[in-house]
Amino acid sequence: MTERFQYDNRIVKNFLFVTILWGIVGMLVGLIAAVQMVAQNTPPDAWYFWIVRPFTWLGELEWTKFGRIRPLHTNAVIFAFVGNAIFAGVYYSLQRLLKARMFSDALGRIHFWGWQLIIVLAAVTLPLGMTTGKEYAELEWPIDILITLVWVVFGINMFGTILKRRERHLYVAIWFYIATWVTVAMLHITNSIELPISLTKSYSWYAGVQDALVQWWYGHNAVAFFLTTPFLGLMYYFMPKAANRPVYSYKLSIIHFWALIFLYIWAGPHHLIYSALPDWAQSLGTVFSIMLIAPSWGGMLNGLLTLRGAWDRVREDPVLKFMVVAVTCYGMATLEGPLLSLKSWNAMAHFTDWIIAHVHIGGIGWNGMLTFGIVYWMVPRLFGTKLYSVKLANTHFWFGTLGIVFYAIPLYLAGFWQSGMWKQFTPDGYLVYKNFLDTVVEIKPAYWLRALGGLLYLTGAFIMVYNVVKTVKSGKLIANEDAEAPALEKVAPEDGGYWHRWIERRPIQMLVISLVLVAIGGLFEMVPTFLVKSNIPTITHVKPYTPLELQGRDIYVREGCYTCHSQMIRPFRSETERYGEYAKAGEFVYDHPFQWGSKRTGPDLLREGGKYGHSWHYYHMYDPTSMSPGSLMPPYTHLYEHDLDTTTTKKKIEAMLTMGVPYDKEPYGPGFADRANAHLMQQRGEIVAGLKKDGIDAPADKEIIALIAYLQRLGTDIQAKETAQQ
Repeated sequence: MTERFQYDNRIVKNFLFVTILWGIVGMLVGLIAAVQMVAQNTPPDAWYFWIVRPFTWLGELEWTKFGRIRPLHTNAVIFAFVGNAIFAGVYYSLQRLLKARMFSDALGRIHFWGWQLIIVLAAVTLPLGMTTGKEYAELEWPIDILITLVWVVFGINMFGTILKRRERHLYVAIWFYIATWVTVAMLHITNSIELPISLTKSYSWYAGVQDALVQWWYGHNAVAFFLTTPFLGLMYYFMPKAANRPVYSYKLSIIHFWALIFLYIWAGPHHLIYSALPDWAQSLGTVFSIMLIAPSWGGMLNGLLTLRGAWDRVREDPVLKFMVVAVTCYGMATLEGPLLSLKSWNAMAHFTDWIIAHVHIGGIGWNGMLTFGIVYWMVPRLFGTKLYSVKLANTHFWFGTLGIVFYAIPLYLAGFWQSGMWKQFTPDGYLVYKNFLDTVVEIKPAYWLRALGGLLYLTGAFIMVYNVVKTVKSGKLIANEDAEAPALEKVAPEDGGYWHRWIERRPIQMLVISLVLVAIGGLFEMVPTFLVKSNIPTITHVKPYTPLELQGRDIYVREGCYTCHSQMIRPFRSETERYGEYAKAGEFVYDHPFQWGSKRTGPDLLREGGKYGHSWHYYHMYDPTSMSPGSLMPPYTHLYEHDLDTTTTKKKIEAMLTMGVPYDKEPYGPGFADRANAHLMQQRGEIVAGLKKDGIDAPADKEIIALIAYLQRLGTDIQAKETAQQ
């Protein structure tokens, strides 16, 4: 019996429109950050001064400095632009693949407005410095809870639709949607375990090496299961639709899906090669990263070969052009990632701009171009009209493609050049580039080209906005699209088909099996790291931060200093010559969260303590060029104006005690939380006295004093000859 029903296009339209909106916002913030990085401290007599002045002026404000807007950019692009694109594509394709309207229109609206609220809260809190300091997971605990609730709403709506479907067979795209939902939930909850001390401040429950492992288990798999698996689901639906061709290989899609979700979850440690993470965990990440090439390229080939017989259309159809470039970028990124996990490659690439290029091949290439193709495919169908201008869509394609080229290639070259300079020695055995800043100045032309690439890519997006607006005006939203399909039989006969049909018809079993497969890798990596003490040996003379240093560390995190500086000296001669003794696992045991960083635009700071006097840091933070001519770092004058909030000191010490930091032992002792502020005031008095000897009359109650205390502490617990462990 045929049943009549309607698809809900209104929810699709809502998600699609905010995808475009947040895409423009996220790319614009990225362009601002890119120009800030290269143009900061531009001399007024430079011919381009007034062109870049609006960007550098933003870099001088407290709320729009690079360290604060860089996480805003990543969150806006990942969770606002890409996230809303996922939801738009899922809500559109899921209804049609299941021959059913979404389970609940009300849940769809809650999902939509809840997700937009999360984005707005991120856009407000990150510039205000409310951050956990963990990449791609910077949002504070109340927002983390909101993300969990909204994700559950999305899951209920998705699985409710699956359970009331009229199509028994679950198409391959839906497999990826199910795995995405369950894995993102697991990743987010595990990584977001934190101890709040106020509405806007919390500490990661994990510390040091353990925190790094959990973070990059999350961070890598956020790329895998938020930026990859749902987009593979969208590829499997929209590419065959756009090409009017079936998927090349059903069996290959089965191998692609199960191998990918099982292998991906193990690869997180490849972000921590040559770090203080136990070597066995690093090796595990490398092995599984290399194995990932097979399913990743299997999926890429399955997508591209779907276009067999349709290549003549690719030359004319902008939708297919976007999709071809997107899938090609997916193939490039998923080959490059495993190669970067090899120790020889990682030794060159890690901390360089090579990694930034790699990430953006995935971001603006794979995610961005596929999203644009989907937008151009869906908008005319949602509004019952034709695309306003195919010519403009093709123009957008070339702007986007050239933007990728101008963005990535200069940074690849900069990464090679940068790495070579870091490791270059004279015939006498001395570093050629002892001053790290010299290696940054050398690659500034690549930063300018990166900004040009971003501008081209953003220009293409604006062309899309115009094209979409004109298309929408020429049609009318089909809010409830009529459809019909036979009712699903309550008991389906076993047809003796392919073995995989059994699980395709059982969504709950697919969810459970997916969860088990993705949980295995995390458990095998994390359980030994947390429970086997030999993995994180303690060092007797590593002590907790003093209250003033802890406050200074929180300021360091708030300002996003980890976005440009690492605190991880790798065991290479070039690094130990430049920075000092290589990093030990035991020296990070009190770091909630860890601050190893993933990019060096400035030098490593792990051994910063004692390198310079208090006055050097005081002048440097106020005007970086006064101590480092040519520096790209913005000034932090607001630290000299803001009073240090000492009302939180007791709560912070108590939180650390709860997480096992031994403030109840020597040199502090029981009840130290009540005495913490007295200790803080004594230490800052000592720093102020030291500054006064250098002719600086500094107020003791300003934030800059706490930051100096933290910077002067870094690395001072570890000396080259003092590595006794217990």
